[in-house]
Parts: sequence; structure tokens; C-alpha cells
Amino acid sequence: MTRLVALTKPGIWCECLTRDPASGEPRTLATFDATTPGQAIRWIRVALRAIAPALHGRARNEAWHWLEAEYADAQRDLNFGEPHTLTITQGTTRITWTAHPVTFLTLAHRTTSALPSCDELLTHTDISTRGE
Repeated sequence: MTRLVALTKPGIWCECLTRDPASGEPRTLATFDATTPGQAIRWIRVALRAIAPALHGRARNEAWHWLEAEYADAQRDLNFGEPHTLTITQGTTRITWTAHPVTFLTLAHRTTSALPSCDELLTHTDISTRGE
């Protein structure tokens, strides 16, 4: 008996972006391919919770409000197939998280959630020394 493998699967594509202060060009800080809306929202919440204590004033209030209340609306939107965007601005720094329902094309060599060995070549960027 031949087993059919689905070539596509539904998921949520998540990104965390900022803008280069000099050029205004977007910079991708992180990406994540979530399998469920809940997993996508958890990814955003973990990142936001990590930076929230360092925020001040309005940015801090917006971050904690989203973490405590608005995340539920974001997850509801994703459950209904709608994208979600969250932007936090602190001074001249703006960080934006996006989560978009997508259809992923299954990769033949990827059988687990672990990335292939070549991911080290493609995912590490030292942004800490840029612009200094």
C-alpha cells in the first residue's frame, strides 16, 4: 500500500522586524513557523515578555496591556484566518511582530521540528555591531 504524504500544511508564519535607524530599511530579527495560532501567540508573548521590563512609559504600558489582555484577541484573529501585527515603539526603536496564516510547502528532508544542519549558515547575523 502506498502512503500519500501531504505536500502542504496550514500554519502561521511569524516575524519580528525592526527598522534600521539610518536607512529606514526593515531588518528581520527572527522568524518562526508555528503550527497553530496558540503557538504563534506564545512565540510573540515570550519575546515581548523578555523586553517589557526594559521599556518605559507608553511603550511599557502597551506591552503589558497586550501581554495581559490583547493577546487573546490576536489569537482569535489567527483562529479565524486573519493576520495580526503588534508594534511597540520605544524612542527611535520600533519592533514589529507579525503573524500570518499561510500554507507551508512540506520540505522533503525535514521530518522533525529541528532545522537542517545548514541553518547555522543562514540564521546567524551579528546585529549588535551594526551602526556603531
